[in-house]
Amino acid sequence: MSLAFLVPIIVFGSLLLLLGTFVVLGRFRGGRYLRPIVAGMSKVPLLRRGIKKASMAAIERDNPELARALRKIEAFGTPKTPEQAQRALALLTPAERRAYLAAVGEQAETPEPTNRAQRRLIEKGVQPGVVPTPRPVGRKKRR
Repeated sequence: MSLAFLVPIIVFGSLLLLLGTFVVLGRFRGGRYLRPIVAGMSKVPLLRRGIKKASMAAIERDNPELARALRKIEAFGTPKTPEQAQRALALLTPAERRAYLAAVGEQAETPEPTNRAQRRLIEKGVQPGVVPTPRPVGRKKRR
């Protein structure tokens, strides 16, 4: 009795399970757990091109001005100094500049605190990772 007819069913089921996992991870907490997986996959050149192409297509559908701005900024190259960044922004039309700056502002939002200690520091108004200046401990000077 040959089990060769089960091979396509197993392969199809595995691919379906993998796709379902990606969908669930993408929906759960805004894709928080899918981002590291996609970042790891983007290290493979073939997958990187595919991910970049799909991302640009989605951006073009959603926000054409942002897509044009990204294409222009990408053609200009990564600015290394503030002057280069100003020249790159000068290439954009006002609508493209607004879309680009809005997207950069959304991306630069502060990350969520991961543990209770970080949440408490934020509640106190202290930046996580910034160590407050310690107060001197010891005797007071006499006058």
